[in-house]
Amino acid sequence: MHELAATRRLLIVEPCDESLQLIPGLRNAGWEVDSCTLQSAVSHPCDVGLIRLMPEHFEHPEVVKELITRSNTEWIAVLTPDDLRRDKIGDFVCEWFFDFHTLPFDVARVQVTLGRAYGMARLRAKGTHDVAGQDHQLLGESRPVRELRRLLSKLAPTESPVLIRGESGTGKELVARTLHSQSQRRDKPFVSINCAVIPEHLLQFELFGYPDDISSGAQPRKVGLIEAANSGTLFLDEIGDLPLDVQANLLRFLQGRHLQIGERSVPIDVRVLASTHIDLEAAIRKKHFREDLYYRLNVLQVGTAPLRERHGDLALLANHFAHFYSQETGRRPRTFSQDALVAMGKHDWPGNVRELENRVRRGLVLAEGRQIEAFDLGLLGEDDISSSMGTLDDYKSRAERQALCDVLTRHSDNLSVAAKVLGVSRPTFYRLLHKHQIR
Repeated sequence: MHELAATRRLLIVEPCDESLQLIPGLRNAGWEVDSCTLQSAVSHPCDVGLIRLMPEHFEHPEVVKELITRSNTEWIAVLTPDDLRRDKIGDFVCEWFFDFHTLPFDVARVQVTLGRAYGMARLRAKGTHDVAGQDHQLLGESRPVRELRRLLSKLAPTESPVLIRGESGTGKELVARTLHSQSQRRDKPFVSINCAVIPEHLLQFELFGYPDDISSGAQPRKVGLIEAANSGTLFLDEIGDLPLDVQANLLRFLQGRHLQIGERSVPIDVRVLASTHIDLEAAIRKKHFREDLYYRLNVLQVGTAPLRERHGDLALLANHFAHFYSQETGRRPRTFSQDALVAMGKHDWPGNVRELENRVRRGLVLAEGRQIEAFDLGLLGEDDISSSMGTLDDYKSRAERQALCDVLTRHSDNLSVAAKVLGVSRPTFYRLLHKHQIR
């Protein structure tokens, strides 16, 4: 047991030459190092992940976000100096990553960051065990949430499939779990699969099981998720990303409610819930989604509201997450300053509740005072948000201040590193801090 606990597992995703050169030194320092592509990362358990972000990841960040959301670990981004100049890269990295490194690597700093990330990953794992038995519920008193809770109480006792629609991060899986927990199947399995995360070539096997000839030697056949959900609820998250051939097999199962296991046809009793953030009707017109499967899944429909429409719920949710994750970080619960609350109110929350959760978690770690401030959350405070129009100097000043806030969110404990990330000298960095009255 002690030996397993001491093993520190590092996964290098999309490894570049510079990343691979780190491996011998990391192994000498006690890390168990593996590497893989982003598509297969979900099947590689690890304590800390190092991702070399490529241009396509910035243009289509959904897969990176889903990997980070689904894994119980801390992730570190690897970037080039040019990547840091991309639009909104500060928000992306601050929201989703524990830290980042620019190439070429500062090896000593990499070692320190990996150690800190490992410590946080252990705290996160502990927090996961602590909350496993808690009753998750849809928090909020806004009209959309009250109406949603009322609708779910009506739909939960039925056996009909439900299609859950809404933007990413609006709590579609929480809705599915609520439907299950309020149903007659509440004491039976709840099995979830994210169709956007599992590599396409594995989805068929993950859903329907691995045949005996694919299973290794003495290992028994791996049961598919549909079979594992028998008598309970199967949740197909992001159903719009299901490949067409798997859609056909899923439709066949929904029509017959049997699985072919070897030479046996086994009856399966399962309630199917599905979710999507894409326009399935448009996908049908483009021949990307089967119309007959759509009608099988869309018997009942539920919509989740984006956070920007849940007026009045923001402070309640932020305080809930602050209290909840104070146990994970090992720090006392903190409240939010008035400036932070105003900044949160003016933010658009493109990542919805999931973004709020992640920003509050980061804010708890980074906060140095008695309260969580706007820049701890990676947001601009009230005094820093001016009108959308202004002179060119106004725009430059706001961009300069935003860059300072972004880098301080990540490196408030090491101003030398913060200055290096921005590509300025330490004296210039201090001059900029003084100019913008930061810290």
